[in-house]
Amino acid sequence: MRLVYNLFTYVLFLPYTVYWLARAVLNPSYRPKIGQRFGWGYPRLDRPIWIHAVSVGEVVAAAPLIRAMLRDYPDRQVLVSTVTPTGAARVDALFGDQVTHAYIPFEFPHAVRAFFAATNPAIAMIMETEIWPNLYEGCGRRKIPLVLVSARISPKSVNGYRKLLPLFRETLSHGIVIAAQSQADADRFLSLGASEERTRVTGNIKFDIELPADLVERGVDFRAATFGSRPVWIAASTHEGEEQLVLDAHAKLLESHADLLLVLVPRHPERFAGVRELLDRRGIPTIARTEDRRATADTSVFLGDTMGEVPLFYAATDIAFVGGSLVPIGGHNLLEPAALGKPIVTGPHVFNAQEIADRFLTEDACRMVDDAAELATAVAELLDEPGLAAQMGANGLALLEKNRGALGRLLEMGRPLIGGD
Repeated sequence: MRLVYNLFTYVLFLPYTVYWLARAVLNPSYRPKIGQRFGWGYPRLDRPIWIHAVSVGEVVAAAPLIRAMLRDYPDRQVLVSTVTPTGAARVDALFGDQVTHAYIPFEFPHAVRAFFAATNPAIAMIMETEIWPNLYEGCGRRKIPLVLVSARISPKSVNGYRKLLPLFRETLSHGIVIAAQSQADADRFLSLGASEERTRVTGNIKFDIELPADLVERGVDFRAATFGSRPVWIAASTHEGEEQLVLDAHAKLLESHADLLLVLVPRHPERFAGVRELLDRRGIPTIARTEDRRATADTSVFLGDTMGEVPLFYAATDIAFVGGSLVPIGGHNLLEPAALGKPIVTGPHVFNAQEIADRFLTEDACRMVDDAAELATAVAELLDEPGLAAQMGANGLALLEKNRGALGRLLEMGRPLIGGD
C-alpha cells in the first residue's frame, strides 16, 4: 500500500509543480521558500521542537503552545511549519525571529527525507488532524516522538480513511501520540488503528486562546478614532461568494438601521482587491484600512485589507459574523470573538469545528443562519436588544473559560517526550 501511495505522489509531481508555479506567478506571497515544498532550501537546525500549523487559524490556535515552548525550553530552537503563505505571515507577525519558519514538504519521499535531514527535530507536534503517511513514517523511522495536538476526526473522514485502512493503520502505528479533542475523536482514531495506550483525551487548545492584555482598550480607541459613535458589525474571514451575501444582508439592515457600519474582512489577502472591486461595482461607499482615514457619515463599509488585525476589529465592533460558514468552507474560529465577549452569528457550514459550534448553539452563545435574509434578521435582533446581545456574549465567554486547560494537559504529556536534549 505504501509503494502504491508513493507512486501516486510522484504521479502528482508534475501537476503539483505546475500548480505551485502558477500560484507563485499570480500571487507573489507564494514565491519565498517555494523550493521547500519540494525539499530544497530548508534551514539547518539542531534538534528543534517542531510545531506544524496549516494556516492562519491553526497558527493562532498554536500560539499559546509555541509561547509555552519558548518559555519552558529557552535553550531549544522552535521550528514552526505551515502550508500557506498567510500562515507564514501570521507566524512572523506573532513571533518574528523567536522561531524559525519553514513550509512543510509535499509527500514526495525525497522531499520528506530532505526536510528531516536538514531540520532534525527532537519532537513533532502537529495541530489538529494533518495525516501525512510519509512524514509520519519518517518520524517513526528516526524515532522522533510525534503528537497530534487537539486531534479531531469527523465520522465522514473516518469512512474515507477506512478505504485506505492498511496505509493509515500503518501510519498511526509509528509511536504516534493522539491528544484528542474528545472521547468521540479518540474512538475514531482507535478504529483506524491508533494505539490505545498512546491515545488520550486532552481537549482542544483553541479554548486556551490568549489575547493581548491591551486589546480591548486598543479596540475602543480604534473605534472612536475610525467609526465614531455609530453601531458597527463585522463579517470576518469571508470567502468567495460570501461577501455578496453579507452585503445583501447589510443592505437590508440599512433599511432599519441607517447609521450602521459594516467591517468586511476577506480571509485571504489575494482577494482584497477583488472585494474592493465588488464594493465599487455595487456603488457602496467604502473606506479601506490601508487608507488610514476616518469613516464619514456616508461610509457604509470599512474594508479590512490588512493581515493580522481581525482581533482588533472584533474588539472595535458590536456583533461578529464569522465567515467561511455561509459557503461550504467549514467555518472559522468562533473563539476569538467569544474571548472578547461579542455576540456571534455563523452560517450553517461549520464542519471544521462542529463540536465547538454545537456547544455554542447549546449554550445560546451564538446564532446560526442559513442565508442573507436570516443574517440580517439575526443582526437586527442583536442591535435592537442590547441585553440579549450582552447575554449571548457573556455565554460565549463563560463557555470558553469553562473549557480552558487543554494546553496544560498537553504540556504535561509532552514534557517526557521532549526530554532535556
